Amino acid sequence: MPAPRSALLDAVDQSPRMAADHDRAGWVGLFTADGRVEDPVGSRPHIGPLQIGRFYDTFIAPRQIVFRHEADIVSETTVIRDVVLEVGMGPVVTMRIPAVLRYDLREAAHEWRIERLRAYWELPAMVLQFTGNGLAAGPQALELGRALIRNQGLHGSLGFAMGFQGARFRGKRTVRAFLDAVVAGDQLRAWRSLGTGALITHGERNPLKFGALSDELAGAAWTKLIASGSSVTASVRGPRPGVLIADLGAGGGAITRLRYFSE
Repeated sequence: MPAPRSALLDAVDQSPRMAADHDRAGWVGLFTADGRVEDPVGSRPHIGPLQIGRFYDTFIAPRQIVFRHEADIVSETTVIRDVVLEVGMGPVVTMRIPAVLRYDLREAAHEWRIERLRAYWELPAMVLQFTGNGLAAGPQALELGRALIRNQGLHGSLGFAMGFQGARFRGKRTVRAFLDAVVAGDQLRAWRSLGTGALITHGERNPLKFGALSDELAGAAWTKLIASGSSVTASVRGPRPGVLIADLGAGGGAITRLRYFSE
């Protein structure tokens, strides 16, 4: 039987609630024993309770994080949450970070737990926003650096810095060209943005023909392109909210995989 939508959303809702309550044990306990956190996508994953706990100590424990929901999409046992994160870095610095959060869940001991959390947001853009606060950001930057070294070590800190790599500008241009064309009904131009053999699915695993995707997106509007690692996400606004996740090949010039999440 398909998992009830409400049960999956209830499981996911515990994450921001426990982060706000600074409940470390509860937050880490939301994950399966082999759970993994990729935050942001493109950085080195944190796998298992020990590493996930260190992630919590570095990025959640010292912060006040508010999740501003724009849409929730449930597809099989995956929840896609389209959000803006308000991250309090200190008494005078608050960041607003557009993000798409993907939670893949698995039932364990009659409870839904997070098997994999992927957070799509732009680390370079966040750093620019952060430094734009001038001298007020100095103490928070110093504390974040210390927390990275203290909790992650040099290896983990370099793993986090991998989030600076990825598709970025060219990848966004490729996905923007695809969306502009497909929304306008120009299937030929949209097709040119796809790499040879590009796989298209509705959700994670249901094959979707290019024509069917084009028909569904025709006339819709899209917002908020996010480049994270080798992926670019796009929020789709129309009769049914959706999120498109595009994986790009080396250099970002062609889309190699498209996942479209909608209900």
